[in-house]
Amino acid sequence: MSRGVSLSGLRKKTSPQPSPAAAKRRLGRILEHLQKSIPDPRVALDSSNPLELLVATILSAQCTDERVNQVTPNLFARYRTAEDFAKADQAELEALIKSTGFYKSKARHLIGCGKTLVATFQGQVPGTMDALTTLPGVGRKTANVLLGSYFGKPAVVVDTHVKRVANRLDLTSSQDPTKIEEDLQSLMPPSQWTMGTQRLLLHGRHVCQARMPNCDRCSIYDECAFEGKRQRA
Repeated sequence: MSRGVSLSGLRKKTSPQPSPAAAKRRLGRILEHLQKSIPDPRVALDSSNPLELLVATILSAQCTDERVNQVTPNLFARYRTAEDFAKADQAELEALIKSTGFYKSKARHLIGCGKTLVATFQGQVPGTMDALTTLPGVGRKTANVLLGSYFGKPAVVVDTHVKRVANRLDLTSSQDPTKIEEDLQSLMPPSQWTMGTQRLLLHGRHVCQARMPNCDRCSIYDECAFEGKRQRA
């Protein structure tokens, strides 16, 4: 990454708060532009079933998706079911996931998830927010990944990228993920929740980055009032 002054802490331009209807129209335009620049906003974590996606999402905390995808083939070859994770040896599991960081707590969460899935959900990953968030290590973000990407339910995933982009675009004024989720839900019809926020996420990951936003590549440049945005070449 190029060196430069951090822009993530700069303030947005102050402007009168738009009406809810105007804010919805503006987000609609933003999503139309992002649909053209990101036509296929799939989750980057490799998985073939909901258990694998659950495990991969837990491992992705404070870790890149690329690193997780390097680790999971061997992991999924060794642990195929919730029961396998429930019976896993902590040290062996830690060794397999060590490169994802925070491996001790992640191993505990994976074993705990396996045990809860076996004891409460007949070894199957449940498909509701309330049920998913009873699993160790699973918060709303992880649950929404499962709900939107596997179960096909409307879901707003708020990670660090969505948090940053939503604030820079004046779609929220909050730093709290749950409040940001509610703000985005209020501006989009449920049919756009999953793909819309996945596009915001990918836009933040690849274009509107924290230190040096790549404004020359930004498809929503004209909709952005972020004070730290850069003049195009």
